[in-house]
Amino acid sequence: MKYISWNVNGLRACVGKDFEESFRSLDADAFCLQETKMQEGQLDIEFPGYKSYWNYAQKKGYSGTAIFTKKEPLSVAYGLGIEEHDNEGRVITLEFDDHYLITVYTPNSQDGLKRLDYRMTWEDAFRDYLLRLDAKKPVVVCGDMNVAHEEIDLKNPKSNRMNAGFTDEERAKMTQLLESGFTDTFRHFFPTLEGAYSWWSYRFHARAKNAGWRIDYFLVSNRLVERLESASIHSEIMGSDHCPVEVVIK
Repeated sequence: MKYISWNVNGLRACVGKDFEESFRSLDADAFCLQETKMQEGQLDIEFPGYKSYWNYAQKKGYSGTAIFTKKEPLSVAYGLGIEEHDNEGRVITLEFDDHYLITVYTPNSQDGLKRLDYRMTWEDAFRDYLLRLDAKKPVVVCGDMNVAHEEIDLKNPKSNRMNAGFTDEERAKMTQLLESGFTDTFRHFFPTLEGAYSWWSYRFHARAKNAGWRIDYFLVSNRLVERLESASIHSEIMGSDHCPVEVVIK
C-alpha cells in the first residue's frame, strides 16, 4: 500500500499548478489532502479508478480535507463526533479490512498563539479518537499536524521557539501521542536526517534556501512498524507551500 498526504493550500489553485499530473505520477493507493479550501460543487475533479470522500468546512475558503482511494472502504466517518471540533472539515476516517486510514488537518495555533488553548483541547480529543480506533484495529494517520516535533524538524529552532507550530505545548502533545502507541514513520527510517522539510514559507525565498519545517506526517500504530517498507518526502513536487509526504506499507 502506497499512501500520499499533501496539504494543497487551496485545491482549486493547486489544480492550476499541475496537481493532476503530480497525482497521476505518484500513483498512490490512497491520496489524502488537507486545506482544500473549497465547498461542495466548486471543483469537478475525479480520477479513474478512485473514489473520493470530502469533508468541507462550514466557513467558505477555509480548511477542508479529502481522500481519494482505489480500494473502497468498509465505512467512512467525518470529524471526531464532537460538535466543537467538527465544523472545520478537519478529519476523514476510512475503515479497511485490517486498518483505519485517517487524514487530519490540525488547527494552527495562529499568530500570537491566540488559538493555542483550543489547539490543546483539540489535541486531547484527537488523541482519544485515535486510541479508540486503535483498540479495534491498527491506525495509519496522516496530514498537516502543524507542529515541528523536534529541533531537527525545522531550519531555525532557536528563533522559532514558542512560535505557532513550535511551542513547548504543541511539541509535548506530539510526544504524548507518540508515547501512547504510535510511530513517526519518517523518523523511523531517518532518525537523524537534517534538512528534511515539508513546508516552507512563501516569504524570503524560503523554499529555495530550504529554510523549512517538517509538519506533515504519517504516523502508524506501533504494531504496524514491522510492515513499513519506506517513508519519503517529495520536496521536488511544487504547487503548494507544502509538498507531498509518502509511506509504503506491506
